[in-house]
Amino acid sequence: MKVGGGVVFGVPRAANFPTVLFSRCKPNFRCYSSSSDHVSFIKDVAVTQPPEHLNHLLKMLPVRGEQIISPGAKQGLLPLAIPLSKNNSGSVTALLRWPTAPAGMEMPVVEVRKYGVWLLAKNVDQYIHRILVEEDIKSSQEKNDELFFASADAGEKLYKKGDFAASQISSIDIYLLKKVGLFPDILERKVEQHFDRGDQVSALVTGEFYTKKEHFPGFGRPFVFNAEVLLKVGRNAEAKDSARVALKSPWWTLGCEYQEAANLAQWEDEQIEYIKEKVTEEGRREDLKKGKEPAQVALDEAAFLLDLASVEGTWDDSLVRIAECYKEAGLDDIAKFLVYRD
Repeated sequence: MKVGGGVVFGVPRAANFPTVLFSRCKPNFRCYSSSSDHVSFIKDVAVTQPPEHLNHLLKMLPVRGEQIISPGAKQGLLPLAIPLSKNNSGSVTALLRWPTAPAGMEMPVVEVRKYGVWLLAKNVDQYIHRILVEEDIKSSQEKNDELFFASADAGEKLYKKGDFAASQISSIDIYLLKKVGLFPDILERKVEQHFDRGDQVSALVTGEFYTKKEHFPGFGRPFVFNAEVLLKVGRNAEAKDSARVALKSPWWTLGCEYQEAANLAQWEDEQIEYIKEKVTEEGRREDLKKGKEPAQVALDEAAFLLDLASVEGTWDDSLVRIAECYKEAGLDDIAKFLVYRD
């Protein structure tokens, strides 16, 4: 079962989805249009705990040249994303609201792409910490002290200027992995560096380390990348298996377009056709006949619809039905969050 699924108490299938969910501003919620409203939005609409230092990050992002955008500006984006900012290239930085996250799991910071998301950091503190380290190692001419000022007490708690130099660690990547946390782009870069040095064993070990389930739970990207690593050294059967493991995760977490992962898995269109059948009325009836709880059938359908939407990036086309599924599974708050738009 995918992260984002999970058995909850079922409710009868709703014949009609209340129109209140599709109004621009829902009852008891105010419209969220200013950059200072992200914390309130996360509490009131996403109905989860805002990251402790989110406001500090929101002050830092404009210093980096990014424009703060409304958390409700979700048109055309993965509906589980809570937008924070947009950069000059149009890329959106966001928080990811897992539908049924395990207790204690923090909201990751992600870059929103057409097919889904790329994981930037497992939480806001890690992202702030990395930004400050990277700023600290710049030359004095390039360094922007405003970032440290904007990070305020959060920055002081996470990183002090000069800590990298004082550590005498040989590279920033190693420092970040040892002192800050694991980041997908750094682990992938480490693998490429091992290959560049002709050290296939270290490349394979790092690729395998990347896939440990406790490192990036719920994300398929580590397994896609590991498949590429295995293919590079001629371990084709293992590469195929790793890609197929990746495709058991939500397809919008693959870190690439679905077709790239499907090619590595040596799948044609049969998996897409299978999922399309699962979301039909007949497919739902079959699951119920097999004894699956109605709430779980609804959660699975929502996950399948998100997978299918990720193939072409057509998130808004299936949004209403996805929200209906979460409502049928008893997750009314998630349903309302998904359809919220400015």
